[in-house]
This record gives sequence, structure tokens and C-alpha cells, in this order.
Amino acid sequence: MNRIIEAQARPGFSVWVKFEDGVDGVIDLSKLAGNGVFQAWERRTVFERVHVGPAGSLAWPGEIELDPDRIYMSVSGKRVEDLFPNVACQPVDA
Repeated sequence: MNRIIEAQARPGFSVWVKFEDGVDGVIDLSKLAGNGVFQAWERRTVFERVHVGPAGSLAWPGEIELDPDRIYMSVSGKRVEDLFPNVACQPVDA
């Protein structure tokens, strides 16, 4: 797992993140804003209170957290197979 070690809110609904391996970048979270628990971000002061959660995730007040692996993939451009080469991904039959 790639833990986030720093996070800073940016204009819009973007966050700059830095991971423990040195990878850093900005992730746009605007598609989440206003939906479900992310309605809290409509108050800009809530969004700006982004911080690193205990498990190295992105976190906000109200127990809002985002998975660091998904963020890492978005920032680094890596795929699940790149991060977890020993895990076989099988399609799920519907």
C-alpha cells in the first residue's frame, strides 16, 4: 500500500498529495463534490480541512476518507497489476 504523507487543498476540488515513495501530484475530486457524503465539501472550509488519515488515506471531518491506492494510481498512472503483481484479477460473472 502506498501511504500519503502530505496533502494540501487546491483551487476547485483538487488536492495535491505526496506519497511515501516520493510520487506526488494533483488529483481532481470535482466529480465527487456534492454527491452523498461529499455534499459536506460544498462548504469550502470543510474541503480545505483535508488531511492525512491514520492509514495514509485522504481524510476530512465527518469520517470522509478516500483510498490511497486509488489516488496513487490516478496520480502515478500505474494500474492495479503494477501495484499488486501477485494478485490475479479475474472478471466477475454477473
